[in-house]
Amino acid sequence: MATPRRALILVDIQQQYFSGMLEIQYPAHEQSLPRIAAAIDAATAAGMPIAAFQHTASEGAPVFAPGSPEFALHPEVESRRTDAWKSIVKQYGSVYAGTDLAEWLRQNDVDTVTLVGYMTNNCILASAVEAEAIGFTTEVLSDATGAINLANDAGFVDAKTVHTTLLTLLNSNWARVGTTDAWINAVNTQESLQGSDLGSSAVAGAERAEVPTPA
Repeated sequence: MATPRRALILVDIQQQYFSGMLEIQYPAHEQSLPRIAAAIDAATAAGMPIAAFQHTASEGAPVFAPGSPEFALHPEVESRRTDAWKSIVKQYGSVYAGTDLAEWLRQNDVDTVTLVGYMTNNCILASAVEAEAIGFTTEVLSDATGAINLANDAGFVDAKTVHTTLLTLLNSNWARVGTTDAWINAVNTQESLQGSDLGSSAVAGAERAEVPTPA
């Protein structure tokens, strides 16, 4: 198996997600932020290309307003920034939509994109799904991402269920999901992060499904 040519993509690790209505709930940002920092440090040590994204809305918007304190990257990320990083402001969920990320990745001979940041239920999901059609392998670090509680006319889902369900879904087809420690080990050994596939996930799901008790 060929050695992965990785880039680390920091997805919207902005102050907006550390308080208020969009505060990350699971894993708690107190847990995921140190894992993000560890991934950045490992990528830097490996000489890996790094791109940092910030989501933007219009001036004066209630969230992600340019120039607001909430728009800024978290200090744990900002303090690690180097001149080699690529900085991108985006307007859509996917990191590829309306940006030059794909071109930059190809210029850097990257074939594997590692996603960390927020939110699992929006930008991580959208980015992993879009990558399939444009030819990039995706890795998602389960403890360096996070989700929020969601409720609307379709129902209510707590953040833990959102996060674990979406990571299980992604690992079945669109991404290789693993912990930050597993990823760092894979980086150091120049190996691929292990994932699953739809067929294997379906078989395992059927085996673990609860068998109805006969009447």
